[in-house]
Amino acid sequence: MKTISVMIPCYNEEDNARPIYETVKSIFINELPEYDYEILFIDNKSRDNTRLILREICAEDKKVKAIFNMKNFGQFNSPYYGVCQTSGDCTILLVADFQDPPELIPKMVEEWENGHKVITMVKTSSQENRLMYTFRSIYYKTIRKMSDIEQIEHFTGFGLYDRSFVDVLRSLKDPTPFIRGIVAEYAPDHLEIPYNQPNRRAGKTHNNFFTLFDAAMLSFTSYTKTGLRIATFGGGIIAIISFIIALIYLIMKLIHWNSFAAGNAPMLIGVFFLGGVQLIFIGLLGEYIMSINTRVMNRPLVIEEERINF
Repeated sequence: MKTISVMIPCYNEEDNARPIYETVKSIFINELPEYDYEILFIDNKSRDNTRLILREICAEDKKVKAIFNMKNFGQFNSPYYGVCQTSGDCTILLVADFQDPPELIPKMVEEWENGHKVITMVKTSSQENRLMYTFRSIYYKTIRKMSDIEQIEHFTGFGLYDRSFVDVLRSLKDPTPFIRGIVAEYAPDHLEIPYNQPNRRAGKTHNNFFTLFDAAMLSFTSYTKTGLRIATFGGGIIAIISFIIALIYLIMKLIHWNSFAAGNAPMLIGVFFLGGVQLIFIGLLGEYIMSINTRVMNRPLVIEEERINF
């Protein structure tokens, strides 16, 4: 009998932890009875009653495992680490808030049995804020055009990964893993299945401007060189334009020495413009250096505080 692992990352999901467990369990009992299963929760140092609820579930059902992180290790490290701790013939990654519809599990398993090693669930529509969805679409298209790797638009990590691909994830030793890009890079024959993303069942989203910016910068610095190329070429173009303008001003001054007054305004505008461009490029360069620094330090993905039912 094949075993299917379902990995569910949690952070302050006290209203969703038990419902997602009961839903996934019901799917395996009623729709996939020919498979054994395990459900692994990895908690990223929740501040509510999520851990208490997970302890209760683990005490009731030995098929449920839990990993409690020592601290919050971020929205990418914890799920990636959790996937690497599963033991099934394949692993399904989905979030606890029901925005990754559990009812799609049988469809993924069916395609897995048809020979697809990696199945990526791609949002074709979403019930979230329409403006936010539009911004996400622009971001995905921008990264896709700028990256050498064919990125998967509107893929958040929700999907099925065969054990052979999970072994690849374990072997990478990346201290800042971006699973969306890793799947695009190392699973080129993946199957994409479209779905509509519903709203959260309960609770509030934990994403804000800074977490979304971190996600954007991680993908940008990990899978594009375009930012540095823009800085190089942009700096060269601005230098050439500045030289031409300076030459024109010099010629105009020599020809009309007494009547041509350059004034201070062009100089001030030029200084502020170049200063702003330099700060942008220095900040961009800093993002790349910070990414390199994190990888060089090679810190662990996660430090566990406790394991249950392993």
